[in-house]
Amino acid sequence: MHLIAATALAMVAAGAHAQAPSAATAAAIPEATSAAAPAAPAPLEVVTRQAGFVKTLKGSVQLQEAAGGAARPAQAGDALLPGGRITTGPDSAASIVLRDGTTLVVGPLSQMELKAFSFDATTHEGNLLAALLKGSLRMVTGLLGKAHPEAVRIETQFAFVGVRGTDFIVQADEQP
Repeated sequence: MHLIAATALAMVAAGAHAQAPSAATAAAIPEATSAAAPAAPAPLEVVTRQAGFVKTLKGSVQLQEAAGGAARPAQAGDALLPGGRITTGPDSAASIVLRDGTTLVVGPLSQMELKAFSFDATTHEGNLLAALLKGSLRMVTGLLGKAHPEAVRIETQFAFVGVRGTDFIVQADEQP
């Protein structure tokens, strides 16, 4: 049942982000983040390492900036760094947009960690490795997945998913 809810939310989020941005737009995402979150300017280190940002969320969503760090309630516009983790509660979901235009929609009762992300807006080279620890994840690939699909992978407890399409859903149930 949560997969259906996650899919519905994903379709709404993907509809708002129907096309991957141009290289110029992808490079400008940190500016879009600061416009979405009118808080104090982010430190330069965060902006240069930023993989993407939380675009929308529904319900209880927690953001952990690095492995072992403290989790805090996520807000639209929050930066997502490599090593960051998103955890959603029941009836909750989050949509994340990465610098290359990739959209990740984390469904209810899910946990996703962005293990690695790099992207060169000029050459469209880089890599993306995300781990779906539990729950559901919908991914609409951006420039990186379109130019170098072999560089995009989703890891679960039992398998790696290599990207060969541009829109897919992965579900990972916890071990009994």
